[in-house]
Amino acid sequence: MKHAAVKHSARAGARKARGAARRLKAGAGPAREADAAAQPGAVHPGAVQPGAVQPGADQPGADQPAGGRRWLMQLPYLLVLAGLVAGLATARGGGQAVKGGTLVIAGALLAGSLMRLVLPDGRAGMLASRRRLADVAVLGALGAGLLVAGLFAVVTS
Repeated sequence: MKHAAVKHSARAGARKARGAARRLKAGAGPAREADAAAQPGAVHPGAVQPGAVQPGADQPGADQPAGGRRWLMQLPYLLVLAGLVAGLATARGGGQAVKGGTLVIAGALLAGSLMRLVLPDGRAGMLASRRRLADVAVLGALGAGLLVAGLFAVVTS
């Protein structure tokens, strides 16, 4: 994970590179390129500076699949969300159903933790909100806590 200042400087470098590429396309002829190259510290407009991000790499959706396959990347998140909704709907029944709803929610969170553990970052969708270990730990702890609460809770009718 990059530090915020490093990420900012990389984005600034990418913006400069995109601007230089646009100027080159707009008609910066050989004479202008020769003048720019003659100046000390000048960089050729088409050259990529060390550590610079390629143009378009910081744009949203640059690394995502095109078309209708984007929603497939969110499938793990949607499965966990569906489990949470099913658990809440079950728990709404009252009485013994609260225990069952708690177990359904625990199962959904533990399944989300397992999916986050085994899926690569690009396929985890919105389950990947932090580092992998942090996501797995939070989802696993919440799921285990609800599992214990659901198994050992005494429900009075």
